Amino acid sequence: MCGSIKKIIAGQPDSALQKGPLTVGDSLPEFVKKAVFTVNDGTEIMDIQHTYASALGKWTVLFWWPKDFTFVCPTEIVEFDAHQSEFEKRNTLLIGASTDSEYVHLAWRKNDPQLSRLQIPMLADTSKSLAESMGILELTEKVAYRATFIVDPKGIIQWVSIYPMNVGRNVQEVLRVLDALQTDELTACGWTVGQKTISQTRKEMGNV
Repeated sequence: MCGSIKKIIAGQPDSALQKGPLTVGDSLPEFVKKAVFTVNDGTEIMDIQHTYASALGKWTVLFWWPKDFTFVCPTEIVEFDAHQSEFEKRNTLLIGASTDSEYVHLAWRKNDPQLSRLQIPMLADTSKSLAESMGILELTEKVAYRATFIVDPKGIIQWVSIYPMNVGRNVQEVLRVLDALQTDELTACGWTVGQKTISQTRKEMGNV
């Protein structure tokens, strides 16, 4: 499952080839999907659209995992959820997604106490159409790669990260990149909030 993200199958028609992942500058595809939300009295299945965050003038972090009822995936979901308030401070909404159905999401949440009160909506890309249109559908098992997209309030993708199936993400790095993007300035390697940006340093030196 840790093969190349992009695979070219000799002799296959174009329609059978995996398209490359969407990247910086691409628009988030339009979609309407079922998602599991936490509500006051439990959980509810509702529609979620590509404008979920942008309609409110907010950024989106859309993160995908391969399969429900697995081992690496819940560690990431719980970690994203634990940092939800940090994303909210950055005017950002989180959406988690996989190619499992909304009913599998519900069953997983009921089965795993860590997931029972998630604040993050769990999007169900049952048709796999969204994962495919975003270029992150693994060809052999037809599940999504461990992909993360940061999307600005205009619906434009500003950062993409794709991990192999067996490697978990670092939520702090997603927050760091989001901070850097929201400065709209040049930031050095490893820059974090509180440090001067390259733009600020050059301005102070008179090298705008």
